[in-house]
Amino acid sequence: MTTHRSRSVSPDDVDFKDGIQEVDPVTGYDTTGHRWNGIRELNTPFPRLVLVILMLTFIYSVIAWVLLPAWPIGKSYTHGILGLTQEGEAISGFVAIEKTRQSWLSRFDKPDFAALAADKLLLAKAMPAAVRLFEDNCAVCHGQKGTGGPGFPNLADAYWLWSGEPKEIAQTITVGINSTDDDARFAQMPAFDSLSRSDRKKLADYVTALPQGKTSAKDPASALFADNCAPCHGDDATGGLENGAPSLADHSVIYGQDRHTVLTTLAHGRQGVMPAWSNRLSSAEINLLALYVAQLASKQNERTK
Repeated sequence: MTTHRSRSVSPDDVDFKDGIQEVDPVTGYDTTGHRWNGIRELNTPFPRLVLVILMLTFIYSVIAWVLLPAWPIGKSYTHGILGLTQEGEAISGFVAIEKTRQSWLSRFDKPDFAALAADKLLLAKAMPAAVRLFEDNCAVCHGQKGTGGPGFPNLADAYWLWSGEPKEIAQTITVGINSTDDDARFAQMPAFDSLSRSDRKKLADYVTALPQGKTSAKDPASALFADNCAPCHGDDATGGLENGAPSLADHSVIYGQDRHTVLTTLAHGRQGVMPAWSNRLSSAEINLLALYVAQLASKQNERTK
């Protein structure tokens, strides 16, 4: 096996001919005069465009250092001549958005719900904001579509404890239910532990059968229902709008209407709480939310068609 060693190169291995530096015939550049293993080294100039870009970058950095926040100084930093900060820009942007928002939101300050509902252009502008208000404040309990869940009522159906009119909904949002507000709506299902276990079982069977319409006045449990439940839930078990008693004759039940759940309710009672939102939301936001919630039932019906 034959090996070849590269010839050592020295700076004296130059490429001058008769004292004149040669020019590369392909590129037109001068050579440096050196040849490295037969390869001529070109004296290629540094690209002018790169030099211009580097100079502009340097000038920009100097200007930015002077005008904008740049250098840390202990716990603070240089604010620059313009005094611009991301925090300041964010606040300015928020103020501008809020000013635009208030231009139409202020119209909801007066609870003239009929006039507000009739203004289609206003609602078209306001409903996206109403959706965000609902998702930020209500969806955590009532669900993103308002369909509720265990312990939280469905807002997207036709059954209400205190009417589905926007005025009543706004009142509920404002003062809450069993909340700390002095004007809070009150609703409580007491524990019927005074009844015997046998009577509670009969009542549970009766209540469980109500949504299916399988009850009868001849049922011995109907007398138990009339004595213990009808004062709040009504003789026909459709609930009471003034006392917050839910209907037991439909399938929209907050806690469930299977036998085990009804027995638990009879034995221990129920007292759900909805906080008052008057300290968090403005009156205009509450009225806008009330209009949105009042429309949920019709929107739910459209989605299920």
